[in-house]
Amino acid sequence: MIISRQKQLKGTITVPGDKSISHRSVMFGAISNGLTEVTGFLQGADCLSTIACFQKLGIEIENDNQKVKIYGKGLHGLQAPSGILDAGNSGTTTRLISGILAGQPFETTITGDASIQKRPMGRIMTPLSMMGASFESHAKENCAPFTIHGGNLHGIHYDSPVASAQVKSSILLAGLYADDITSVTEPQLSRNHTELMLRGFGANVLSEGTTATIHPEPELFGQKITVPGDISSAAYFIAAGLIAPNAEILIQNVGINPTRDGILKVAKAMGGKITYLNERIVSGEPVADILVESSDLAATEVSGDLIPTLIDEIPVIAVMAAFAKGTTIIKDAQELKVKESDRIAVVTDNLKAMGADITATDDGMIINGGRPLHGCQIQTHADHRIAMAFTVAGINAEGETTFDDPNCVAISYPTFYQDMLGLGK
Repeated sequence: MIISRQKQLKGTITVPGDKSISHRSVMFGAISNGLTEVTGFLQGADCLSTIACFQKLGIEIENDNQKVKIYGKGLHGLQAPSGILDAGNSGTTTRLISGILAGQPFETTITGDASIQKRPMGRIMTPLSMMGASFESHAKENCAPFTIHGGNLHGIHYDSPVASAQVKSSILLAGLYADDITSVTEPQLSRNHTELMLRGFGANVLSEGTTATIHPEPELFGQKITVPGDISSAAYFIAAGLIAPNAEILIQNVGINPTRDGILKVAKAMGGKITYLNERIVSGEPVADILVESSDLAATEVSGDLIPTLIDEIPVIAVMAAFAKGTTIIKDAQELKVKESDRIAVVTDNLKAMGADITATDDGMIINGGRPLHGCQIQTHADHRIAMAFTVAGINAEGETTFDDPNCVAISYPTFYQDMLGLGK
């Protein structure tokens, strides 16, 4: 894959379905009674891992690439798998399914790829163990592969040390199987797709401030779900449209959930021309078409409560900052170190290689913007968000930008390069 400067970016696109919502639609459909039908499902590797795991747990799932049908068996209908569950590259699959499996009367072993086997799972093992499940790590402590011994869970209140929707969701899902009410309080509010969707399936979930509370043993019923476009995928087109000259991009059908819209807040704070069109509610989620136009960007600070709403978009925000006037500071983002790669180090190294003035900090980056960038070979570390962020950099840089592993975008956006480069024609 060779990326070069584009003279213009114009057109209308629709990005793939939201990854977080796609994962949850399968999981919640599997533990509900009756049929759940999902349109707009993300056909990326991570979400297909979730389907494969639940098929191994005895759930019939049909996927014809247009619609996914999950034939749920209710809260207690899962079966012990015949083998190990493989979550692939998906942290969402690994952590959320652990919450469900913690409530099952059988043991299950979960593994994943090399990246997953390095990611911290102690953050879910601790609260789920407090509820009564037990865990056995088979290689590195508190990492996959691990075995969950489930059943006989107790309701707890958990003060989470991190604002993480995966941690929160894992605990809430275990709370479905507990003997009493379960609640989670976060330091900042993380994305709330679990709370919204579980309510839609029939669970009793309450949200107040940064605390979510769930009542045990609800009767869940299958739903028809339309998945909006993923704002994390739209972020690359938002950034490209703001940076590139002569750009005007309409991104249709994008989820703009306020626990996920930090990229839009940052873009506007930097002076970006962004317009919402056709705002509406789809399957309980706010959705809009987003018009993005070329803008003169100025530096900003990205920190605090904003971080959980844009944690996956920080690599492309750093690219935006490299093209903005002034010094952008990104802080309070230690979570970047335990994503698919250490994104603080990887973003810093790659932007430096392109000629940017950037310094890594313990919890973020300092970017002195406005220096011209030049192409180089990007080291992706098999991280889809790094590959996509640096595609945006490459189409605004001198020379050619190449990637050591361009195909890693298939994790969340298999047609990314075609869609992005198609706007330059």
